[in-house]
Amino acid sequence: MQGWKSDPAYRAVEQAFVDGDPLDQVGGGLDVRAVVAALRPEAGGGFMVEQVPWERFPEGGRVRRAVEQLRSDDAGAVSAALDLLGGLCANDMRAAAVPAVPFLVRIGADPHAHHRIGALAVAAALARWWHHGVCTRADMLRFRYSGDEWGFEVTGYPGNWSVQAARDAIATDADLLLPLLDDPDPGVRIATAYVLAAASDRAREVRTAFRSRLLAEPDPAVRAGLVLAAAQLALAHQDAEAPAWTRAYWSDSARPPEVRVSAALGWMCLTDVPVPDDLRTVLDDLATDETARLMAPLPWMRAAEDTVGNGLQRCLRKMLDPDAPDTENDPWS
Repeated sequence: MQGWKSDPAYRAVEQAFVDGDPLDQVGGGLDVRAVVAALRPEAGGGFMVEQVPWERFPEGGRVRRAVEQLRSDDAGAVSAALDLLGGLCANDMRAAAVPAVPFLVRIGADPHAHHRIGALAVAAALARWWHHGVCTRADMLRFRYSGDEWGFEVTGYPGNWSVQAARDAIATDADLLLPLLDDPDPGVRIATAYVLAAASDRAREVRTAFRSRLLAEPDPAVRAGLVLAAAQLALAHQDAEAPAWTRAYWSDSARPPEVRVSAALGWMCLTDVPVPDDLRTVLDDLATDETARLMAPLPWMRAAEDTVGNGLQRCLRKMLDPDAPDTENDPWS
């Protein structure tokens, strides 16, 4: 990584967003939302990496090289490229990586590509501010820095712009993603639901696809993921019908355990009313170690897990007893 003092992209971001007024950059060359919106549809489909002005953003050169590697015949090279892009997310440096979303989606949609699930996972991560460990009712499914909220990456770049650009790119490519909900690989189906839950537009169409697939889905983990994805999409788009939908699912004894537990989590995130006794009873009966193991691979659960407990257990501790002291990560507790 070049030192920021000698890198033109770092200096430009610092001058524009640290020393200057970010609002002066709206719609300009450093607005990644405008950059992504300006990409021609054929750029992603043809893997025309030269159509993207990567060099405008910190680490853009490394991102371009990583994107070029995504179509490699060498699975190890693809994995390394995804690791680099995912690492930028983890380090809150996603501005340069966000224009890679259309390319990542096409890797995920290609049945012959290497690491399809990984490509979709990185696309989803780019659309979410890093929030590992967040599992309260208010925050587990919420997209941070949405709307008028502001947040800044470590370079000083507006992270809310990066997240919005990634979510817009996902909505633009919804036609490529929606068929993947029927992919033969359950892992691809889960990853696709996680990506589509972040779409900034076409919410009604995506919601319908989630619910339709849920009715036909044979895999328990995918069913749980579809419910969580539907709840997250609903929260982002303020779907007034979603609380009733999730309540109907968690209260229906004919539904599978993982569906009822996921619907209970979704209902708690979609509402702020006290948790009713009948929901607590459902969770006491169904949120077993077996259900927790089944749901553990879901990206929502991985984001919530900690060093001493799985994601489901931690979510339930936080949501059902929010006033309890948070000691699970304290080595001296």
